[in-house]
Amino acid sequence: MNSYVAQRNGRSVDVRDLTPLAFAGYAHFTAMQVRDGRIRGLDLHLDRLRDASVRMFGRALPDERVRAYLRTALADGPADLSLTATVYSPAGEFTVAGTDVEPEMLIRTGPPSSGPDGPLALAAIEHERTLPSVKHVGEVAKTYYLREAVAKGFDDAAFLDRQGRLSEASIWNLAFWDGSAVVWPIADMLRGTTLGIVRRQLERLGVAQHDRDITLSDLPALSGAVVMNSWNPGIAVRRIESVSFAETAPLVELLHRAYAAEPLLAP
Repeated sequence: MNSYVAQRNGRSVDVRDLTPLAFAGYAHFTAMQVRDGRIRGLDLHLDRLRDASVRMFGRALPDERVRAYLRTALADGPADLSLTATVYSPAGEFTVAGTDVEPEMLIRTGPPSSGPDGPLALAAIEHERTLPSVKHVGEVAKTYYLREAVAKGFDDAAFLDRQGRLSEASIWNLAFWDGSAVVWPIADMLRGTTLGIVRRQLERLGVAQHDRDITLSDLPALSGAVVMNSWNPGIAVRRIESVSFAETAPLVELLHRAYAAEPLLAP
C-alpha cells in the first residue's frame, strides 16, 4: 500500500535520525505539490536548493542525487501529495563547518493541499526577514505575526519593509492587478517557485507584467490582489488593512491559467 514517508538521504528515518534535527534551526527547504507523481517547476526547486546550499554550507548536493531522493520518496507514496525537501549540515548549527562536510537531505510527504479558499483579509505589519532570498527554517516571526494578524480580526499578515514597501505575506508571495497588467512588488523577499512559474508562463502568454514599489498609499489605485505559494498560484485577497479590492477574479483566473500551462515533470 502506498503511504506518506519521511526519508533521510533516500532511506526511511527512525527516531535516532530525527532527534538531532528536531532541535536544529540551520537548514533550508523547498515545498511542492506533486500531482500524478510529477512536479511543476522542477528546475526552480533544484535551483533553489542548490543556491541556498552554496550560500549556507559552501557546497550543494548534485542535482541528480536530489532527483534520485525525490524519485525514491515518490515511489513509496500516492500519486498526489505534498512534499517538503529540507537540506541541512550533519555538523549541526552553532558550528563553523568547512566545505568538506556534505549536506544531507530530509524529505517528508503528506496529503495534497490547495491552501485556504479565500478571499483573505491581510494586516500590514512592518517586518523584514533575515536572509530573505533563502527559504530557511526556524522563522518564528512568520507564525508570530500570523497570530497577531488573526488577533486583530484579519486572516494573515502582509509585510512592510523599513521603506514602507509591501514585500510578501507570512508564507506567501503577493501579486496585484491594475486592470490590464500583473504588478509585482519590489522589495527584498523570498521569490517563490510558484511565482517563478507564473511569471515565465505569463510572459509566454503575452500578458503584461510590471515590477513596482508598492506602499499602502498605492493600494487604492490597484483593482485586485492575491497571495500565492506552493499550495496555490492565486488565492484572492479581499482587502489589505482598510483597502478593498473589487476586481480580483480576473487576476485569480489568469494566474491559475498560467500555472496550469507549466508542464508537470517527473524527477
